[in-house]
Amino acid sequence: MIEPLSVGPVDRHTGRHVVLDGHTRLLILLELSHAEAPCLVSTDDESYTYNNRVNGLSTVQEHMMIRRAIDRGLPPERLAIALHLDPSRITRKLNQLDGICPEAIDLLKDRQFSTEVFVALRRMKPTRQAECAELMVSANNISVVYARALLSGTPPERLVAPKNVRIKGVSQEQLGRMQKEMTGLHDQYKIAEQTYAEDTLDLVLARGYLTKILDNELVFRYLEKHHPEVLEQFVNIGRSSGGES
Repeated sequence: MIEPLSVGPVDRHTGRHVVLDGHTRLLILLELSHAEAPCLVSTDDESYTYNNRVNGLSTVQEHMMIRRAIDRGLPPERLAIALHLDPSRITRKLNQLDGICPEAIDLLKDRQFSTEVFVALRRMKPTRQAECAELMVSANNISVVYARALLSGTPPERLVAPKNVRIKGVSQEQLGRMQKEMTGLHDQYKIAEQTYAEDTLDLVLARGYLTKILDNELVFRYLEKHHPEVLEQFVNIGRSSGGES
């Protein structure tokens, strides 16, 4: 069963759950004489189909499902028919984690993305794989284009086969510059990530202080008359951090 049954909270009078989604799966489980089944218990009273709130399988979870099915004796051809996939895609999905370090897999385990991302990561050494996976998750951009950009910006010593990395229309000198810039960008990103919470708090406090100042009519008129450019910046700060941008 790919998705657990979705049920409501226990009814105080009957002591039973109400099935919100998975009625057909429940009937099949009963016909197969299963006494127990995994369930998702909802704490909300949804007025629409509960399946709208159920996430699909992540890319890593899909691999695990296919691996488990084949390990239990299910032929890849039959699995391909059941999932409406070409048998070659089943093979690719089955082997997609080969050469990927555990740290990168753990970072990406809950995300959905193209298997081509793993193709790019596989050309990097384990420490670089984990680093790039962390960058993609932090930027919320787990795309093939971004993965290939990170690959092209990876120093040769951190690649499995440096000589095989080539970008059409980019010279070796330009590639070296790109790799240095990518390294510098990564360092700047890590610094910004460490101070993000503190900077956000400072911005919220500054916005509150400026808003209080601008609420004073005398101050507002003085700035408008003598320092209009400063007033404009103060107003922009209040608007941007207030969610209007």
